[in-house]
Amino acid sequence: MTLPPLPADWSRALVVVAHPDDIEYGLGAAVASWTSSGKEVHYLLATRGEAGMAGVPPEEAGPLREEEERRSAAVVGVTEVEFLDFRDGVLEAGPGLRRAIAGAIRRHRPQLVVTSYFGATWSPPGISPSFVNSADHRALGQSTVDAVADAGNEWIFADLDEPPWRGVSYIAVQDMLDPAHEIDVAEHIEAAVASLCEHRRYLEVLSDTPIEEQARQVIDMSTLTEDDRRRVGFRLYWG
Repeated sequence: MTLPPLPADWSRALVVVAHPDDIEYGLGAAVASWTSSGKEVHYLLATRGEAGMAGVPPEEAGPLREEEERRSAAVVGVTEVEFLDFRDGVLEAGPGLRRAIAGAIRRHRPQLVVTSYFGATWSPPGISPSFVNSADHRALGQSTVDAVADAGNEWIFADLDEPPWRGVSYIAVQDMLDPAHEIDVAEHIEAAVASLCEHRRYLEVLSDTPIEEQARQVIDMSTLTEDDRRRVGFRLYWG
């Protein structure tokens, strides 16, 4: 079943996630669709994912993953990639994270703010046992939604250097389980696969499966519908 499309009356988006590769697990196909139509997309990452590679020390993993993310972003037409320098694995929803994201929203001045799914589990309702979502994802998503209002309020984080930004029209949260809106990404699957393949060292640590095969499996899982369409699904909120 085809869902209503995401509104297109915006020109600049800010995609906010916790870790390098979070965007590439599905959202990258939507980003490729947006940039190919002339829209401007910036990335904001709370951490460098330095705790995400088994056997690779954080001081080595962090710079490596940052570089992989920058290359990955370039594949889908994104040149503005900002990192906030929070520690990987211990993000906390609250004023500190909200303040940092609100400051970034003021700097980037988007009309659309996008973030990844931050529900408690990855499994549909009623499934038990369920797959638990990352604590970082949960904290980041809630703080991002809250930071949109913070970015427009001159009194909450009055010490921020940037002037308030009240121009966010929509907040889009990726949702593979029960989306209300979708973007047709059939023409952007190869770009999404290529973008995820740039996380080569990270994927090598995850599995012995060849990199491109891993990437295609992930993109299929996140975009392929039961009726063989390709979409990225979202829940949409007012900014």
